[in-house]
Amino acid sequence: MFESWIYAHISILRKVVDFLSSETIPYALIGGSAVALHVATKDRDEIIPTQDLDLIVNRSDLQKINDSAPKHGFKFRNAAGMDMLLFGGETKAIKGVHLVFSGEKVRPSYIMTAPHIHPDHMAVEGLAVAVIPLPDLVTMKLTSNRDKDRVHIRNMDSVGLITPDIEAHLPTVLKDRLKNIRETE
Repeated sequence: MFESWIYAHISILRKVVDFLSSETIPYALIGGSAVALHVATKDRDEIIPTQDLDLIVNRSDLQKINDSAPKHGFKFRNAAGMDMLLFGGETKAIKGVHLVFSGEKVRPSYIMTAPHIHPDHMAVEGLAVAVIPLPDLVTMKLTSNRDKDRVHIRNMDSVGLITPDIEAHLPTVLKDRLKNIRETE
């Protein structure tokens, strides 16, 4: 399972990174894939596979993304209020590259906006990928606070990625969520 996941992820990741880089569109990998890459820096055996790819982009680049997608083999789609890119003939949203907008709330009920794009670059199978910095990723996961986000927080915490410094910079409500996650594991 892990091998097929990593190959599929890397294939689509390569394609979308090549697409955005060739069009000079800033992005950063977020979500479960970013969690996996950060966790891999500590312990590859602790990676939790995820089915989709999530990217943070600037809303001002959305039209350029939409216009450029076909020449790179992607189709832009909006489903249930979510903007995404589907590669080739893929039709399942869960297999898409989901787009989140920098500086905007992912959902109206969220207490924090998505961070601005300030990626770190990490190497994935010889590919330089712009990945959201760890403190921003922790903030996003605690803001979302869905079951899978809490699993991702536990995963990052279990390998020592959520340091006292990262925790100290969290708003009180997110510190409380982190404390609750730690107490309910």
